[in-house]
Amino acid sequence: MTNRAFIQHDETTAPAASRPRMAAVRQQFGLLPSPIARLAAAPAVLDAALTGLAQFEASSLAPLEREVLAMTLGQHNGCHYCINLHRRLLRLHEAPKELIDALETGAPLAVPRLETLRRFVLELLARTGDPSSESWSEFLAAGFDRVQALEIVQGIAAYTLTTFANRLTEAPLDG
Repeated sequence: MTNRAFIQHDETTAPAASRPRMAAVRQQFGLLPSPIARLAAAPAVLDAALTGLAQFEASSLAPLEREVLAMTLGQHNGCHYCINLHRRLLRLHEAPKELIDALETGAPLAVPRLETLRRFVLELLARTGDPSSESWSEFLAAGFDRVQALEIVQGIAAYTLTTFANRLTEAPLDG
């Protein structure tokens, strides 16, 4: 750990503009996650992160598919907080241990549709949003559509913001 000195804010120390969002997160989850406590230093960034994540949660992708994207980004970007959090969320979705382990290590997934999604996310990252014709064909053949491709880009944006911020602020694991 470096000495980046990001403050772990609460509702009494954070900038006033961050306090309502922090209180809403605390009410929703029963605690204030460390990334939120650190992002609170920049109210606009906190708002962008929470809004982006909420919008992605409202996408047409199934909950398990959203978790595959989140874990893929967490693993790709080396966000230990994200991997830990999404491992727990995958367990809540009753995902098989083998799926969780594969996502955590970046290994291929045994479920073809989810593996296609994982590869499509990695392709978008590697090719800065310009997937190959083969990747597009595989994505569409797996039953995804073009709207979902745009939703995946939105998810990548939201999780890139949070994974980078979590790493920058060295957000510690909660509890």
